[in-house]
Amino acid sequence: QVHLVESGGGSVQPGGSLRLSCAASESMFDRWSVSWYRQAPGNQREWVATETPNGNPNYLDSVKGRFTISRDNDVTVHLQMNSLKPEETATYYCKINSSLGGYWGQGTQVIVSS
Repeated sequence: QVHLVESGGGSVQPGGSLRLSCAASESMFDRWSVSWYRQAPGNQREWVATETPNGNPNYLDSVKGRFTISRDNDVTVHLQMNSLKPEETATYYCKINSSLGGYWGQGTQVIVSS
């Protein structure tokens, strides 16, 4: 089975930064796109960013210029989040969109508050 594990979440002040990581159990980011989503309590899960296997990123408009998705290799993807806002408090998930469907991690909590 494919396993995805997010890490790097935590509590930061508004304007602070966090670097999230998504580690896969096997090499796959060279084959399938990887996405980041977030979900705040009581809200729908929201798409944040995607990177294709050839390295092309796409972002939610509200995070452009502040968030950056990147890959170290075929098993690790990061989401650098700068200038965080309180409304971006959420659980952040990574997802692989494979030919067999989506694979989700369990999420990592991000809290942005004073």
